[in-house]
Amino acid sequence: MNTALRNNDISQRLQGGKRRLGMPLPDTQAHQPWVSIITIVWNNVNLLEHTIKNVLSQTYTNIEYIIIDGASTDGTLDIIRKYDSQIGYWQSEPDAGLYDAMNKGLHTARGQYVWFINSGDMMYEPTTLSLAIAQNHTADILYGDTVFMNSHWQVLAGRHRYTPQQVPAQLSLKALHYGMCVCHQSLLVKRSIAPLYQLKYKINADYDWEIACVKNASTIHNTHQILSKFLTGGVATQQIKKGLQERWHVMLHHFGWRQTLSSHVVIAFRGVAYYSRYLLRSILLQVSKKIGLLSDDKN
Repeated sequence: MNTALRNNDISQRLQGGKRRLGMPLPDTQAHQPWVSIITIVWNNVNLLEHTIKNVLSQTYTNIEYIIIDGASTDGTLDIIRKYDSQIGYWQSEPDAGLYDAMNKGLHTARGQYVWFINSGDMMYEPTTLSLAIAQNHTADILYGDTVFMNSHWQVLAGRHRYTPQQVPAQLSLKALHYGMCVCHQSLLVKRSIAPLYQLKYKINADYDWEIACVKNASTIHNTHQILSKFLTGGVATQQIKKGLQERWHVMLHHFGWRQTLSSHVVIAFRGVAYYSRYLLRSILLQVSKKIGLLSDDKN
């Protein structure tokens, strides 16, 4: 999703989906709350359909599927229109970037829970949402783990293999002292406690949002499930630097100077330890491959 400023002119809005046909959300039983799954997309024609099919394959029936498009020009709208009768609501208009579009999703949602599965991301399997809701349908937040996928949609490994972050046994403000420990794609939040995203942050507004949600929550439930699959991709050096700066300011705002300084000391040591282990594994793998080749040559 492009985060460059784009003129937000409501006169350019296109809309569709079941809601435009005047179909309200039916009443539901208390143990099966409506979940608004929100997909943000902009000029992502090659990936969006994979996400749409994944959402529509869910066995959980009380889903309101919302797609917020940033006025795509690459054929993305053709993909959305293809599934018009199966999407709860979609809109396409210029926006001010990713988090502005996510705020539009929050404004549009009508379900008890909101869950962001953006273009290129997926829920782990068709029964993921059914299993999560069956565990706990009243908690303010449901969360779980994430696995990474490559460009061929093959699952690589859990997030913990690619970052120093571990999913906490219990999500809390203390757990968030050291960064975004639960992937945004694996967090279901009651709409009643979900704030809007702070647009002053261009990279870490999701971390700020997660902290705010936890602050607002009375009950938080760990599903102990893999909830989402995340498509890996490169991040520019400039974005990494800006992201670290933003994370500092997010922590400072929520936790104060002393905790922010203390947290970054822990983050630094944890990062060094993690990447040292990663480097050692890579070296051992290369050595084992060379030994295997030598053995094959002798045979």
